Amino acid sequence: MSLLKLAWRNVLRQKRRTALLSLVVVYVTVAVLFLYGLLDGYGESLVEAYAQYVQAPVVVAKAGWWEDPDPEHGLEVLPTLAHPLIQAQSPRLSLYALLRSPYRVQGGVVQGVDPEGERALSRVPFKVKEGRWLSRSGEVVLGYRLAQRLDVRLGERLVVETGQGALGLEVVGLVQAGVGNVDFAGVYVHLEDARRLSGRGILATHVAVKVPRGQEASVAQELNQNLPLGLRAKGVWDLMGPIRADYEGSRLVYLPLMGLFMLLAAVAVVSTVYVSVRERLREFAVVESLGLAPARLAAQVALEAALASGVGLVAGLVLGYGLLWYTSTHDVFGPLMRLSVELLPEAGLSEHLYTAFRPVYGLYASLVVALSALLALLFPGRLLLGLEPSHYVKGE
Repeated sequence: MSLLKLAWRNVLRQKRRTALLSLVVVYVTVAVLFLYGLLDGYGESLVEAYAQYVQAPVVVAKAGWWEDPDPEHGLEVLPTLAHPLIQAQSPRLSLYALLRSPYRVQGGVVQGVDPEGERALSRVPFKVKEGRWLSRSGEVVLGYRLAQRLDVRLGERLVVETGQGALGLEVVGLVQAGVGNVDFAGVYVHLEDARRLSGRGILATHVAVKVPRGQEASVAQELNQNLPLGLRAKGVWDLMGPIRADYEGSRLVYLPLMGLFMLLAAVAVVSTVYVSVRERLREFAVVESLGLAPARLAAQVALEAALASGVGLVAGLVLGYGLLWYTSTHDVFGPLMRLSVELLPEAGLSEHLYTAFRPVYGLYASLVVALSALLALLFPGRLLLGLEPSHYVKGE
């Protein structure tokens, strides 16, 4: 009989013990899959929000503007950007301004955009809840929550004032994007109006560039090799600011935590296997006296641990991926994310969060099987390597 068959027979012989071990591994497997899916889903939602609503996949600006985002560091000449992966590009002009409605006054950041260029680049024009998107000078589109704060409605006038000038603009649209920066702080005006408000004679503060998902960093790096002196491109991850540090900090906390989960599950499996080996020392002594080498006995124990944890792994993968599928297709975390957006409206969070669904998570979770086998070889296995068959066979 092969070691694998013998190990499997011993696992099935102790059904209750195997079931308890499997439950531990099931719990850890589901936890690992879910936490990986949640972390990656959160990261994807951030990239989606910043690339499609808050910023752009890639942004090109002067090095001075990255240090101090003031119009005085804007672009007097729009750069020619050439790259095979660029899908669209459009100039933008960002500036701080005072927003005056007939009833309220509030500061904010005004985004001057080319209406048609923005349609090819951003999803904001397609999230207009009331009214319409920009079409000409003299108009402004607001985030719907900002409009509520300013107590301004469609058709009313909003005065946008900077240190260089002021314009009275008609509110023609209210945007509801489900992204805090847009809904609570979005102010979109025609690029020509923004140029007049800047009073600097600049054409734009930066150029927003659309590239395929996942190619942002590589395109930005390649653009930097060919951009004129003084210009610098950044990918979406570099545009997130503090929220990126928060996300990376979460990964630094959760990844070791998941490793600890798997280690504890493997220790639980091995400790039970150790007790089982202690109870069966006489059986192992008889088997060794019949000619089976101690190393093969230790390998059998490692196989038993791997099989017991493998049963739990399979069940955990089924349950874990079922949970990931559901949370990746249903907005389970919507209420929590909407509360987060209310509390942190300028963080760039989205009101929707879906978990990621990737086969590689199963590979990560399967490490618990390898850990169980390794620890079983190191501890109960070593007990068998030092076994003296004569002591147990004689019944002493």
